[in-house]
Amino acid sequence: MKAIRSIIKKEFLSYFSSPIAYIVIFTFLLLSGFFFYSLVSWFNSVSVQLAQNPYYYQQININQMVFSPFFNNLSIVLLLMLPLLSMRLFSEEKKMGTEELLFTSPLSITQIITGKYLASLLILLIMLVLSAIPAVFTFIYGNPELVPFLVGYLGLFLLGAAFLGIGIFWSSISENQIVSAVLTFGTLLLFWVLSWVGYSAHGLWQSVLNYLSFFEHFDSLTKGIFDTTDLVYYLSFAFFGLFLTHSVIQSRRWR
Repeated sequence: MKAIRSIIKKEFLSYFSSPIAYIVIFTFLLLSGFFFYSLVSWFNSVSVQLAQNPYYYQQININQMVFSPFFNNLSIVLLLMLPLLSMRLFSEEKKMGTEELLFTSPLSITQIITGKYLASLLILLIMLVLSAIPAVFTFIYGNPELVPFLVGYLGLFLLGAAFLGIGIFWSSISENQIVSAVLTFGTLLLFWVLSWVGYSAHGLWQSVLNYLSFFEHFDSLTKGIFDTTDLVYYLSFAFFGLFLTHSVIQSRRWR
């Protein structure tokens, strides 16, 4: 466990030794702030218009009208941003020639991969926590439901964990960080739009495509609906990415 903590610390600090972490976090917070402000402004204008009709005014739900689309918008931003976080995890080691030193160290491959992956998850967690700060004011001045809000952020974290699992795999394949980022983005986009393809399919194929789609599992979480099927799906995706990474590193280590 001490070895993993050392790798986490090294990788976490290395993120901030270059502009990557600053740019990714700043861009993510800028976009999340813009989306949140726009949705809250729209919600306020709708509330003022519906205040004249008590029946419709009582039907207003800030979770459905603000937080649900907010989470959907953030998921798209994560799709764009997280490949930039994962692209350097192994590609940078290969480019700088430190890969051999890393693999000949007493650390196991599992410890190396776990440490690097957890460091990227820590950056993701920081991004999500900072993006949630403006929402505190909605709880101070409004009455949103807390559980759907927390489930939505849990969904973002699980989605990001799956994204990073795929990203670390592509980072272990190529020494070019840009190539790793593009391959990660392409793979994530493919699994994101599978549900669109599923609309034109029928029977078993439609069920399979919908299950494999990131969007189908994330949609229910944005509405505050927690299903263990979605949890298993995202954790399986992350684990599969880490497993493939382990297989790639293992085969290269003993060449």
